[in-house]
Amino acid sequence: MEARLDYLGNPSAGKFLKHLASAGRTLLDSSVSMTTQELMRMRASQINGCGLCLDMHTKEAAAAGESAVRINLVATWRDATVFTDAERAALELTEQGTRLADTPGGVSDEAWANAAKHYDEDQLADLVSVIAVINAFNRLNVIVRRPGGDYEAGQLS
Repeated sequence: MEARLDYLGNPSAGKFLKHLASAGRTLLDSSVSMTTQELMRMRASQINGCGLCLDMHTKEAAAAGESAVRINLVATWRDATVFTDAERAALELTEQGTRLADTPGGVSDEAWANAAKHYDEDQLADLVSVIAVINAFNRLNVIVRRPGGDYEAGQLS
């Protein structure tokens, strides 16, 4: 599989990518754990069919010490016992925030209230930001068909 466009090599695209990556880096200072953020990124990437992002975030999660069991079960988090209630709330918010067209009004009040039980206002803002940024990256990569499989943990650090 070959990408339709060399996004990294295109000056116009590279300029946009630089700003998008910068937005994503602001989440490094979040009090939402990197584990939760990576779970969210994996789930959105699964839903969107983004092989590149799924490759990247599963490898980054593993390198950070995430267990293979949790990485492998994130797609079926509702039926797995390995996620905390807070992680489940973040994953539900991720799914609804990724599948906006599936529900009138987008994210349900119930999903938002459940997330608010586990996260303060700053953390909620960070959860929304994680969802927004990963969905932007997913869409970019799916549109230009950037393949996954070659990423190495820490490659973009």
